[in-house]
Amino acid sequence: MRARLLPVAVVAAAVTLAACGSATNYADTDHIIPAPDQAQTLKPPATTIPVPTTTTPTTSATSPTTPKAASVPSSGPLSTEPKITVPSGAAPTKLVTKDIITGTGAVAKTGDELTVDYVGALYSNGKVFDASWSHGGPKGVPFQFQLGVGDVIKGWDDGVAGMRIGGRRELIIPPSLAYGSTARTGIPANSTLIFIVDLLGVSKAS
Repeated sequence: MRARLLPVAVVAAAVTLAACGSATNYADTDHIIPAPDQAQTLKPPATTIPVPTTTTPTTSATSPTTPKAASVPSSGPLSTEPKITVPSGAAPTKLVTKDIITGTGAVAKTGDELTVDYVGALYSNGKVFDASWSHGGPKGVPFQFQLGVGDVIKGWDDGVAGMRIGGRRELIIPPSLAYGSTARTGIPANSTLIFIVDLLGVSKAS
């Protein structure tokens, strides 16, 4: 999932007339910024506004180590959306990870293409601001990214590394490893974030 730049309106100035007009091509919907969505939630702060594209993983009988074949399990603990409970006490200033379920499959390493499900909430009040479970189909659309290359916020690159397929991990991410002073849709500036991430598939780096 890669962000693209917003199209800009083309302004044509008439030579002999005082008025001017603009025309925008609305043949597609790439100019629309939904709120919130996977790319906005997980992309690091940027100087341009990200517009996500949606890639729906295909379902096949091949190995779940291939991201495009990975999908939400039909049974078991990863088949239902987890609920986030905010811990008591002040928000941590460093990344905190906790394995809720320890996976038994391939290990996620830098450069691997991963397929995950996730729920994200604010540490301050527990409000969910985004979840892959709410995107697309009946059980959502799992999110795909490359680990350790800046596709996602730093807290994800650091916190997801080392997970195994079939695992569910909680990440508590301070602002310095998330969006810092940059506000996002549903995420105030300087927010500590809580994610629960399910690792569904790993495509190993060559």
